[in-house]
Amino acid sequence: MQYPSSIRIVRVPCTGRVAIEHILTAIAKGAWTVFVAGCKKGECAYEDGNLKCERRVQAAKRLLEELGYEPERVDMFFMSSAEADKFVEAAKEMHERAEELGPP
Repeated sequence: MQYPSSIRIVRVPCTGRVAIEHILTAIAKGAWTVFVAGCKKGECAYEDGNLKCERRVQAAKRLLEELGYEPERVDMFFMSSAEADKFVEAAKEMHERAEELGPP
């Protein structure tokens, strides 16, 4: 399975480690879109890290909107690490969004 070559992966031990600052910095440094791929709800190896991240992603969307950017530039997807097809689907969706939205 292949995803668009424009996708850059940043691995973290848990999405609970992803801060709003990481998301906004990526946009500020030129990323057209940012997505977080986390564990399925109820299946986080670190209890609720993915749910904490989901709240941070929502907060990042609100901040982007306040700053005049489209909140659709940021999203979160829940999947198992064994679901490569879902990751590829999410990557393609975000790539398409990036092409539609253009640079920030």
